[in-house]
Amino acid sequence: MKGYTIVGGGGVELNVVETGNPAGRPILFIHGFTQSILAWGKQIESDLANDFRLVAFDLRGHGRSDKPREQEAYTETKPWADDVNAIIGGLGLERPILVGWSYGPLVILDYIRYYGEANIEGAHFVGGITKLGSEEATSYLTPDILALVPGLFSTDAEESVKSLDSLITLFFVKGCSAVDRYLMLGYESNVPPFVRQALFSRVLDNDDLLSQLQIPVLLTHGDEDRIVFPAAAEQIASVTPNAELHQPSGVGHAPFLENAPEFNARLREFAVHVGSEKAVGA
Repeated sequence: MKGYTIVGGGGVELNVVETGNPAGRPILFIHGFTQSILAWGKQIESDLANDFRLVAFDLRGHGRSDKPREQEAYTETKPWADDVNAIIGGLGLERPILVGWSYGPLVILDYIRYYGEANIEGAHFVGGITKLGSEEATSYLTPDILALVPGLFSTDAEESVKSLDSLITLFFVKGCSAVDRYLMLGYESNVPPFVRQALFSRVLDNDDLLSQLQIPVLLTHGDEDRIVFPAAAEQIASVTPNAELHQPSGVGHAPFLENAPEFNARLREFAVHVGSEKAVGA
């Protein structure tokens, strides 16, 4: 495992890790709201590392990355785009596949909106959202997660931790171990409330961009997601030309944690297929 500090948009320092096969196709993992690199442990430490170059980073405001206090550092599109671009360029990632969980697809689309598709091979949205700040966007979020929003934005430590713990419960259908829960609660608590609030103060609708995408897009959405309704993935699929919708059964918002072997196998299949399609096209 290698660790880096890469300077992203506006001079924000980003914590980045890399492992796997240096000669393999790069896969860049982008975590979700109030999470960290550690969310991808079951991918980074899996047999995917035998064949792929695996890279993950802490989003700005999260984990060990910088946490600027200026709201525009989170509400504007370009800083997010610049972060991803800095990692791709800084590590010399040749046409990576971008994997984004939950909030992660918004960051992927921020990147594409500014830098286009030329330097990426495909995208994998996991339990993802592509809209914010509208009645339609809110309709794709479950009442359970909406009820937690005030606590997630609260500066009262007890209220905040209680809401974060409830958020973890919503990730899973069958629950998780105490070790995994407290690890997640720890890195969730490291995200300041002002960052959480800024992330969800954005107003976005990416249908215009999705409708023009030429890269392959895999949409993975658990059929029992308790945070984002499966209808969100269905809507994305309906407007994205090269999208494939995969709805694994018996899992919730974090299929890569709840059933890592199935998730990793499907990601491997997608990455190999994308690579073979390029070879045929060449």
